[in-house]
Order: sequence, then C-alpha cells, then structure tokens
Amino acid sequence: MVDWIGLAVPIAYLSILVISLATFSSLYRKRKISKSASLEPWFPPHLQKNIYLSLLHLEPSEGSEKPTRVPDSVLKAALLRRATEDIHRLIAIRNAKGALKTLLARGSVGDDLGQRFDRAEKEIEDELKDVVNEANAFAPNWGQTVFQSASEMANNNLIRARMAELQSQAAVERAWWDKKRANTSSEFMKELDAAVEEQSSVSSKVAALDSSSTSSRTGSVAAPAAAGPGRGCDDDAVIVEGGGPAVGGQGSARKKKAKK
Repeated sequence: MVDWIGLAVPIAYLSILVISLATFSSLYRKRKISKSASLEPWFPPHLQKNIYLSLLHLEPSEGSEKPTRVPDSVLKAALLRRATEDIHRLIAIRNAKGALKTLLARGSVGDDLGQRFDRAEKEIEDELKDVVNEANAFAPNWGQTVFQSASEMANNNLIRARMAELQSQAAVERAWWDKKRANTSSEFMKELDAAVEEQSSVSSKVAALDSSSTSSRTGSVAAPAAAGPGRGCDDDAVIVEGGGPAVGGQGSARKKKAKK
C-alpha cells in the first residue's frame, strides 16, 4: 500500500516551488516589459512614417461617401521620404553600436541604455522590412531599389545642408577676412613709414658727414695757400741776412761810382 501521506509532503513542496517560480517569472517578465515600455525611445517619433500612413489610410471628407484616393505618385514620394529617414536612422545605429558596446563592457553606462538601443535596432529592422513590402506593393521589385534611391536623396540632403551651413558662415568669414586684411595693411604701412623715416635719418647723417668732410678738406687746402707768401718772405729775409755784406758791398760800390 502506497504511503500517500509520506508522498504528499514532497509533492506539495514541488508544487509550491513550481508555482513560486512561475509566478516570479511572470512578474519579472511583466516588470521588464513595463520598464522597457517606459524607457525613452532612442529616436524621436517617425514623422515621415506617420505622414505616409495618414495618406495611405486617408478618411473620406465630410459629405462624400466615396473614400478620398491619394495619387500613387504622392504615396511613392511619401514612401521615399520615409525610406530616407530610415537611412539616416540606420546610419546612426551603426555608428553608435561599437561605442555603446565598449561603454557597456566597461560599465560606464547602465543597462537601460543598452535596452533602449536594442529596442531601437529591432524597430529599425522591422521598419526596413515594412518599407520593402510597401514598395513591392506599388511596383514589382521596387523594394530592391527603393533604398538606393533613398540613399541618393539622403546624400543630396546632406550636401544641401552643408552648403547652407557654409553660406551662413560666409558673411562671418568675410567680415573676419576684411578685418584681418585691414590690420595687415595698417601694420605694413607702419613698417613702411618706419623704414622711410629710418632711411631719411640715414640720408641726413650721410649728408652731414659729407658736408663736414668737404669743409675740412677746404680748410686744409686754403692753409698752405695763405702760408706761401710768408714762406717767401722768410726765405728772402734769410737770403738778405745771409748775404748782407755782399749786398751791402755792392751798394757801397755803386754809391762810390755815382759820386765819381
């Protein structure tokens, strides 16, 4: 005979354990889902997607029973806009993935940021699939080339944004360049004036030196000319003094002849 009382205890224990684990797992999943839903989305609301869905499911206007049909060209343009925004978001996801993994591995950021990123990555994958299906609904095999056209549009938008940024900075850079050119011109003119003044001072010094040397040369030449007659008189005096008796003798002889 089976001892049901002895088996009831472990069976009850196992039942309580299984029920506790199931309850904990259910509560943990609900809490995780609610926490993930309460997290701030990685990207802002997809405006292009909302516009496309609004045009696709446009309600009939008041007073008309027939639904308003939006032309396919408008819907295709809206779908291309939606795909272009998806391209931008996909590029942002790819650029941030490596850095975010490094930060998570180092513990620099919390797990909430990782959950937000994973949810955004999953959303962008579903969005790309939805765009491909919508494109194939408009035209066969258009889903294979819709993102190529969207990529070209995204690059065109980036180029236009860059050109607009450069044009907005052109006035500021022009003012800066004019100011720098004016400062450079003023500094150059100051240096030129200083060089002219230095050259004029050097020229005046050279002229003063030339005039002083000319006057000194003129004085040295005039002094020997003035001293010439004096030297002749001295020589004559020396001659007279040296030959005094002879001169005197000749003069007395002449006087004697005259008396005779």
